[in-house]
Amino acid sequence: MTESLKVSGAILGGFALGTFFFVGLWWTVRRGVISAQPAIVFLGSMVFRTLVVMVGFYYLSRGDWRNVVGSLTGFVLARFFVTRNARFSFRAEALAPSGGAR
Repeated sequence: MTESLKVSGAILGGFALGTFFFVGLWWTVRRGVISAQPAIVFLGSMVFRTLVVMVGFYYLSRGDWRNVVGSLTGFVLARFFVTRNARFSFRAEALAPSGGAR
């Protein structure tokens, strides 16, 4: 397998890890603020998301610094993608009329 294919796979894997991390963060914030035990939700989510991402980076790296750079690049690209889409989703929900508020 050529180096460019390996790095491309690392970029895609980093993008998947970043999507998992930032969608999980978005979900945690939305659910944690209405939870009866928000500290448990936020702490548990942080530990779980960080553990998954660190293990993913370890396996994606394959001992090569180019794969690490590719993984991190994909992770950062996922951050921009998820935050942009979550922001628009939040705006649409904030503008929608609420049925129960008076």
